[in-house]
Amino acid sequence: MNSKNGKNRGPGFRRYWIQRSLRRLAVGPHRHHTAVTAASVELHYTELIPPDGNETDRALVILHGLLYGICYISLWVVSDGLSARKELISKDRSLRLDVLDQDKLSALEIEADRLIRSIRAAEAGSVWSADYPSIPHPFPGMEFLTGRSIIVQTEVFKILCKMPKGALLHAHLDATVNASFLYDLGLQEPSIHIQVPQVVNAQTLSTALQKFRALPAELHNNEVVSLTSPSYVPDSWISLAHARKQFDPALGGPDGFDRWVLGCLTINPAEAYGTHNTVTKIWQKFTSTFRVADGLIHYAPIFTKYIREFIRSSIEDGILYVEPRVNFWIKTMVNADGVENVTHRELLMIFESVLEETIADLKAQGREDEFVGAKIIYSTLRFLEPDELDWYFEDCIALKKEFPHLIAGFDLVGDENVLYPLSHYTKKLLNFRHMQKDAGVDIPFIHHAGETLGDDSKADMNLYDAILLGTKRIGHGFSLVKHPEVMNICREKNIALEVCPISNEILRLTSSMPMHPLPILLNYGIAVALCSDDPSAFGNMGLSFDFFQVWLSRYTPCAVIDVFLEVLVSSEVTGLIQLGAMARDSIKVP
Repeated sequence: MNSKNGKNRGPGFRRYWIQRSLRRLAVGPHRHHTAVTAASVELHYTELIPPDGNETDRALVILHGLLYGICYISLWVVSDGLSARKELISKDRSLRLDVLDQDKLSALEIEADRLIRSIRAAEAGSVWSADYPSIPHPFPGMEFLTGRSIIVQTEVFKILCKMPKGALLHAHLDATVNASFLYDLGLQEPSIHIQVPQVVNAQTLSTALQKFRALPAELHNNEVVSLTSPSYVPDSWISLAHARKQFDPALGGPDGFDRWVLGCLTINPAEAYGTHNTVTKIWQKFTSTFRVADGLIHYAPIFTKYIREFIRSSIEDGILYVEPRVNFWIKTMVNADGVENVTHRELLMIFESVLEETIADLKAQGREDEFVGAKIIYSTLRFLEPDELDWYFEDCIALKKEFPHLIAGFDLVGDENVLYPLSHYTKKLLNFRHMQKDAGVDIPFIHHAGETLGDDSKADMNLYDAILLGTKRIGHGFSLVKHPEVMNICREKNIALEVCPISNEILRLTSSMPMHPLPILLNYGIAVALCSDDPSAFGNMGLSFDFFQVWLSRYTPCAVIDVFLEVLVSSEVTGLIQLGAMARDSIKVP
């Protein structure tokens, strides 16, 4: 029987008491987030023990108290942590370029962005998740030379081809026209001859590098002798047309000859990602393409058509302005008669004539708003000794005086990792400034710098010297993200970077586009112009391919919904809107 003092109560009452006690745990010390220990729980919950409770009851209540406290505090920590997480992510994203620009968008821009995103999402399944016999693991932003055949099939790429691209500010003129087009120009010219350093056969085919040259009529060699014949004398000149016609059938005949020449003018996937898969090796292959193309491009009749095709194809790709680097290291070009006597002045006259002709044609067609013009960056090679630069400085100043509307700047080009650094030329470059002042001209430096994986290497240190020399823009600047103060200077002084994504990938500075540091530069507020660098060798003609790789590489086909933020997780710092912003900025940058 139950008594008033609670003694002699049965097990049913004990269970009731414990359950009531557990309900009262909600008002315990855990609510105030105080430390939970066995002692604190015992003090707080002593009154919750049944009046006639034994040690088992006592232990049960205290144990439940501890477990409840731990669970309560865990839930509080998680809840508070989620709130802090949401706040941190929101603050971080608010500083990103893609978020900062959202308030500036028109309704049309928002709709265009939505539409192309939907196409991209659809192609994530239909294109990038499909099976390709020769491409086992395709993904957006994959190695360009491997993925190019997929890229050109996509609707997204076809749309981007029609998109205005702004300015092309970093491209080497002698690598701006499709290699097949250049080769065809050579085949059309009877004066063009070819030589190789050894007889071409199955063993030497991959190493025998061609050299082309236009010869005067009296030196034309129309003898029916093949480069593949044992009787061929190494380094002797043979008509290009005849060399093609007589190429050994065992090596493919004329078609095999075409493949051989084009293979020497370009970089293929097997080379970039296999046999030459290091920065050093791929640069060796890369520079060899220029040596092969040189004799074709620097023949005045071909040069004229080459410039016309460069400008035409740029306009077709939506490029409004071009500023190629022209290599003036070779002091004369071969004239139509085969004599090497075309001066740099005459070279610029050809460039200006083609430019004016193109602009006039566009105006006659009512298309003058599709192209605003072109200038050139006077360049020479960084293997020259400092004293050898004096001739080029004087030449550049003379050209600037006569063609002030064409000369945009000065640069030293070549592999930064193996050739002289800017510091080797500092004294001469500073003197060049004084020479300009005395001549009453201004020729800004637009230096290559930081096209390297190195850290504190001479190529990396070029960034410091470029800044101190007052560079107007920086070519590549791939290693810039390692230098916070230099990044600050670029942002504060609006020193734009000419970023060449596909070039960086093929020349092995990055393994694929998702690994490129471009988003870091953009989020840091540094002005960027996307550029193609050397499309003849890489196959990324115009700017559409670089725009495509940058945009699609930041897209994850399987987008994730963040249940805590209730937003779609995706990186769009290089999204369509940002591509448009970079295109506009490329026209505005100094």
